[in-house]
Amino acid sequence: MTAVPSSPTFSVAEMPFSHHGSWFDISPVIAEKTYADDLHLVSHQTGLHPVLRLVPTDGDHRVDATVTATPARLSWIHGTGRVELAYEDTDTIRVRGHALGMRIVAANPSLTPFSGPYFYRDPVDGAYVFTVYETGRRYRITLVGGPPAAAVGEQALNSSERGLIFPADQEWEVAIEEYETARPSYTPRAPFAEVVRAAHDRFTAFADAIAPWRGTATPAAELAAYVLWSATVRPAGFLTRPAVLMSKHWMDKVWSWDHCFNAIALGGGAPGLAVDQFQLPFDHQDAAGALPDSVAHSEILHNFVKPPIHGWALRHLRERLPDDLDRDTLTQIYRRLVAWTDFWLDARCAPGQPLPHYQHGNDSGWDNATTFDRERVVESADLAAFLVLQLRCLAGLAAELGEDGAAGRWTTAADRLRGDLIDRLWDGGAFTARGLGTGSTRATSSLLDLMPIVLGEELPRDIAAVLAERIKAHLTEYGLATESPRSPHYRPDGYWRGPIWAPATVLIEDGLRRAGFTELADDISARFRALCEKSGFAENFDALTGAGLRDRAYTWTASGYLILAAAHERRRTDVPTPTPVP
Repeated sequence: MTAVPSSPTFSVAEMPFSHHGSWFDISPVIAEKTYADDLHLVSHQTGLHPVLRLVPTDGDHRVDATVTATPARLSWIHGTGRVELAYEDTDTIRVRGHALGMRIVAANPSLTPFSGPYFYRDPVDGAYVFTVYETGRRYRITLVGGPPAAAVGEQALNSSERGLIFPADQEWEVAIEEYETARPSYTPRAPFAEVVRAAHDRFTAFADAIAPWRGTATPAAELAAYVLWSATVRPAGFLTRPAVLMSKHWMDKVWSWDHCFNAIALGGGAPGLAVDQFQLPFDHQDAAGALPDSVAHSEILHNFVKPPIHGWALRHLRERLPDDLDRDTLTQIYRRLVAWTDFWLDARCAPGQPLPHYQHGNDSGWDNATTFDRERVVESADLAAFLVLQLRCLAGLAAELGEDGAAGRWTTAADRLRGDLIDRLWDGGAFTARGLGTGSTRATSSLLDLMPIVLGEELPRDIAAVLAERIKAHLTEYGLATESPRSPHYRPDGYWRGPIWAPATVLIEDGLRRAGFTELADDISARFRALCEKSGFAENFDALTGAGLRDRAYTWTASGYLILAAAHERRRTDVPTPTPVP
């Protein structure tokens, strides 16, 4: 066993084992909500595709090995035998066995003219290669040490097991690479022990940069950093910048509001990566100014949009950057934010209506919230509140760039929109949603109706006080339920109809704090941080039990924890200035 400094451990059923920049991971998750018995090499190029199945054996039969993982090393342990796996670089892993065998075989046994794996031995260097239709990539296995493996299914057509069988009675080691068409023959760069240590050092440098404040009071910080570090992919396909995917499980895309929380969390210690996260969806802004719903390796979707929280997010990002944005970048971001804001104020304002509207719950990011039960095309108070903040951001940017006339126009627009929001959607006791089809308004028991608290100090004090009281009614032991647990519409695993979510928590905590309700904000922050420390970084959580739900390694949840934990540590102690990642 290779000794390295201590690292956090985690379950690969919860968090995929991967490496910063890599497009593949090692995980039992092979499709949405689908867990295999064995770990697989799973690629996220052209979608989520299980490529290789990794089966520990006693030489003849599969064994139920214990799997352990740290950020630098994955291990299968059975009796005195062990197989270890580590990333040498973003597209190469090293795997070695001692007294434990392994079958490394294609996940899909079926080869057709348009799907599946083909397996052959390369006559150039003797390595074994899988070429896989689903990813459009090749996977080369090169023997690094030990006896030759037994090959099965070499050059086989149709249905067949394909792969290599490594013995349990001898030590062995291989390298597995993901690449496109050809590359030089593989040569080991370092012994396995150094590969593990180098991976450990790369992760530790990242964690030290983005969470230098971490300690015993923030026990989930290092794993939160790992979730972000391991979910980052190098530029490829439509992702032309380094990108933090929402997950390397099945939520392997960048959605156009999720990215904001990752940008904020990374801002202090990895400023280049943070700005890339903020800018990435804007690289695919359409002619109308709209951002895509999501971007993935081989797909850009424009069927919906996401809420305009980007002015709010930019302010928080800039507060954390060790050096402010240069003028060219600031100008580019300003122009992009102008187009995004104009989209809402032009394309999403019906004739004669001063407020913009959503066309479906998906546009809000709260897909199935009860706000949208009666009508889907609605003027929603959260949308107007986000745009007020975005207009304020534009006014500030315009002034910085010397465009004083534009700054005045943005300020006037923000004042007018804030007034229209209150005049049209505040009924004296609650914010309502107004259906464009019927003109009727209704308040619901969704936390979304309380999101205008994000305006903070911009809200009249009496309105902010009502919202704060109603927010308290959504608090459970673990945090803010997105649908009141007393509502007949509440569902424990109801997506936005009950579970606790990171983005709602971070936005509301910030709004309450800026509105002066610091004690409530502190309570919400503490409950969410404790939830992550108990249940990890799931996409969302059961509001009454705290159990993690859906995708279990979600980056905006990890970022939410890091944002709140960093702010809490900053309030209670002096925090060292982060040293940015090179």
